[in-house]
Amino acid sequence: MNSVVELLKSHRSIRKFTERPIEPELFEELVRAGQGAATSSFLQGATIVRVKDRAKREKIAQLAGNQPWVASAAAFMIFCADLKRAGNWCREYGKSFEGDFTEHFIIATVDVALMAQSMVCAAESVGLGICYIGGIRNNPGPVSELLELPRGVYPVFGLCLGYPAQDPEIKPRLPLSVIVKEDCYNEQGDRKAIESYDAQVRDYYATRTGGGHGISWSEQVSVLLSEKSRPHMRGFLAEQGFTFR
Repeated sequence: MNSVVELLKSHRSIRKFTERPIEPELFEELVRAGQGAATSSFLQGATIVRVKDRAKREKIAQLAGNQPWVASAAAFMIFCADLKRAGNWCREYGKSFEGDFTEHFIIATVDVALMAQSMVCAAESVGLGICYIGGIRNNPGPVSELLELPRGVYPVFGLCLGYPAQDPEIKPRLPLSVIVKEDCYNEQGDRKAIESYDAQVRDYYATRTGGGHGISWSEQVSVLLSEKSRPHMRGFLAEQGFTFR
């Protein structure tokens, strides 16, 4: 298999970084690589806020659930879904802004994810490590205030970037038979495959460097989907102009 495929299959989250800075020219090239991702309707609905201020980095690390790598990574960015930039031009052309439709929200959010992942792949190809920070949605209001995000913009996730100071194991993924279906959705054989996968995940946590909680995939997701998850997000998004018509 070619090197690109092998690179994609070898992704790990990195939470310990060296002090080596990222050269400005390299950072710009990585962003350009991210811009090369597909964008629905040519919206280009993603905005990156690179946080350099040390005090802001420390504050965001706390707001994201006390994740110190937010402050220690060579670079930290917050990827935002942005309908304001394109919406500004509605007035220029004498049109009403209708950017509060659910579809527009989806387009901008998908744009963010595609751009970030393309940037991540480019970064990993040159030896950098990354860690996505969904924890910024623990406190999206304070994060938005800190970054002065206007109405029509919301923070989707953060991204740590830097040269790795660790070499963690690759976390196993679900079997292909579980996630790839032909012609229709069906769950034939899924239970047996997931039970086998659960054993693999338990073994991964038991043997990985630094240990882990040791529970299976099915146990983890049963907890995730049986508890309330950031119920404040709906109200916050409405305040930012995403009212889901």
